[in-house]
Amino acid sequence: MNAATVGVICSIVFGALGFIIAYLTFQRNKKKDDAEEGQSRGVMASDIGYIKAGVDDLKRETRDTRTAVGELNERVTRVEESCKQAHHRIDEIRDDK
Repeated sequence: MNAATVGVICSIVFGALGFIIAYLTFQRNKKKDDAEEGQSRGVMASDIGYIKAGVDDLKRETRDTRTAVGELNERVTRVEESCKQAHHRIDEIRDDK
């Protein structure tokens, strides 16, 4: 074998080794990227669930607050009516004197 043949064989072998190493590196990085993407999606889904639960809590609190305000409106109306009747009675007492 002459030097040219050895050079060609070495080039082919090293080229094939380079291709194999590049392919294995690509596969390793692809698995790593897939794992990171899965973790990222899991975190995002968890965060969305947390936000959704927070919104549901706010809706429930708003509903409860709305109910409480409605009850207070009724009570204030009754107090105003009672106060108005009391003022009429006071005016009648003053007029009688």
